[in-house]
Amino acid sequence: RANMAAASSVSRLQDLPSDPLLHVLSYLSFRDLLSCSHVCRRLNDLSKHNPLWKRLCHKHWLLKESDRAESALSWYGLFVHTYSDLGRYVEFYAELKYNWDQLTDYLQQKCPRIIASLKEGASESELDAVEAQIGLKLPNDYRCSCRIHNGQKLVIPGLMGSMSLSNHYRSEVLLDVETAAGGFQTRPGMKLCLPLTFCFHTGLSQYLSLEQEEGRSRGEVFYPCPVSERGGARGEDFSSWFTSYVQNVVSGEFPIIRDQIFRYVHEKGCVATTDDITVSVSTSFLPELSSVHPPHYFFTYRIRIEMSPCVPASASCQLDSRYWKITTSDGNVEEVQGPGVVGEFPVMTPGKVHEYASCTTFSTPSEYMEGHYTFHRLANKEEVFQVAIPRFHMECPPFRRPPTKQVKKGLNQD
Repeated sequence: RANMAAASSVSRLQDLPSDPLLHVLSYLSFRDLLSCSHVCRRLNDLSKHNPLWKRLCHKHWLLKESDRAESALSWYGLFVHTYSDLGRYVEFYAELKYNWDQLTDYLQQKCPRIIASLKEGASESELDAVEAQIGLKLPNDYRCSCRIHNGQKLVIPGLMGSMSLSNHYRSEVLLDVETAAGGFQTRPGMKLCLPLTFCFHTGLSQYLSLEQEEGRSRGEVFYPCPVSERGGARGEDFSSWFTSYVQNVVSGEFPIIRDQIFRYVHEKGCVATTDDITVSVSTSFLPELSSVHPPHYFFTYRIRIEMSPCVPASASCQLDSRYWKITTSDGNVEEVQGPGVVGEFPVMTPGKVHEYASCTTFSTPSEYMEGHYTFHRLANKEEVFQVAIPRFHMECPPFRRPPTKQVKKGLNQD
């Protein structure tokens, strides 16, 4: 009876007009669409309808009409051909390819030197050879990214962001998979981890955990601190890590300074306007200069001071001093004041922007700062006024604690 009912259903399907059938088929995934092609001859014909596969080619592979024309295949044929090469990455490819395209288009205009350093995608055989070399499987999202672009050449500036202070510089290169395999870790604390990035100046890398080991999840990207007992900052899977970074770059959240990407984060709402002067702040945590034991958290912040272009020239003024109120996560409050900012006394005129970077360290993993600048008018030095600095937070990302050690009376507590 079941077979008769199925046969009857197929018969009724065959009696339906093509348009409503194609409309129904347009809601199916590529797997379900292929399954339908085995039901009967009519569904086999309809399931290969070009517009159905055009949508799926765009959804999963971001293919355009020009790609189809160049291939001389139907949309169905192009999907099958692409799937035969990239099918294992169908879950990740569209998102990663979209982000790579966004990043390269943006940097082509802003940082062409970085684009020139990118490598072509790796082949399946090259990725298989790396897996054989290290004896572990690479996460599919990471493999997929390597198929699109296999990292970059070992040059400066690095694709994964820079940071520059008066006596410290960091620029992270995205490693190609072969170079990364050469840095594969088996030592305690970093067991079965693959470096994703590398900084020539600090020797620091971000790592990809290839197995669930030492409290890490498989596929987790994390940022270790360079000294034992310092643990490392927890991260996300590769796809989330890369997507988040790209969106920060292309949205302008990470500023482009001197042809490099700087990983400053601007807290939403962290802007204050006093009369005609606007102050905004962005911050960055530097794990390579921080530690958990002893507690030492290093932050840098970048401040932008801008005077409205609509004010008269008589509004021009000069910064005299700064005042900070600093509150740490344990409730301690400290007040700091001093002349100028980083040794300068900027003059603000209509439309002018002044930016500077400074740094600070704390013994607690989170804190916030707020304060004001004191200015005087150039036309009248007796006219003194204050400009608010908005409250901004500096928070260390959650740290990966190092494995606890056995002692005589049980386990050490972090």
